[in-house]
Amino acid sequence: MFELKRSQIAGMNLSYRYFSFDYFLDSMERIGFQSVEIWGASPHFYVPDLTPSDIRAAAKKIKDHGLRIVCFTPEQCCYPENIAEKDSVARKRSVAFYEKTIEACAELGSPQILMTSGWGYFDEPPEEAWKRSADGLAQLSRAAERVGVTIVLEPLRAEETNLVTTLPQLKRMLDEVGSPALKAMIDTSPMYLSGETITDYFRTLGGDLRHIHFVDGDPAGHLAWGTGIFPLERYIAELKSYEYQNALTLELTAAKYFSDPNASMAAAFQYLQGYFTE
Repeated sequence: MFELKRSQIAGMNLSYRYFSFDYFLDSMERIGFQSVEIWGASPHFYVPDLTPSDIRAAAKKIKDHGLRIVCFTPEQCCYPENIAEKDSVARKRSVAFYEKTIEACAELGSPQILMTSGWGYFDEPPEEAWKRSADGLAQLSRAAERVGVTIVLEPLRAEETNLVTTLPQLKRMLDEVGSPALKAMIDTSPMYLSGETITDYFRTLGGDLRHIHFVDGDPAGHLAWGTGIFPLERYIAELKSYEYQNALTLELTAAKYFSDPNASMAAAFQYLQGYFTE
């Protein structure tokens, strides 16, 4: 019988934004994580502020803590980068920024980088923004192909974007871009809000499903497991049924966690232990 492994559970530094990167790494090792997803934003890993030697030093620190990097996630929901931006100057700058993050991802030693679709103006026809997003993702996919990195495309909630928020939209974007470097991922929060299931994703995407943000919710919130309403046991059964072997990142984004991120991260990690083997 297939079993999920504890090494698949990954911590993430997003909720450690008010603490040093060293504190985050020390915490991951102490809690018992073997894997981490790196959120690329100030003050931890904002790519424009880093030299190649800075990136290599960070990679060494991560390895020295006995951790492996499963994904690099540059911030893209609240910074001024948007690959579907209508203004051509801003769009060009945004794509160039993410090309640099792809290069940094390769230097860091992460096998994949997370991207979203960006967003269009909510008062313009969405198809216009869709085309800009697809063009941007195609350009970024070519950059990823050059350095041997995989892009995992994440759906967002409907209040965050008017482009990729559902599984059919995710599948459509992958098909339209048509790059071997562009794959798919789940975030359990928008998945739940869209009325979709993990089984739906596997049936639609098959081997193109490469990564999961694995969080509880009430129904929104990106909460620690055990504090929301998501059907954990069903999710675990679905993951086992499809023999999912990739990472499950605890992307805890609720602001209430930011002053004491260890408490929520450790609680979420411990809550899952009975469902995973060594």
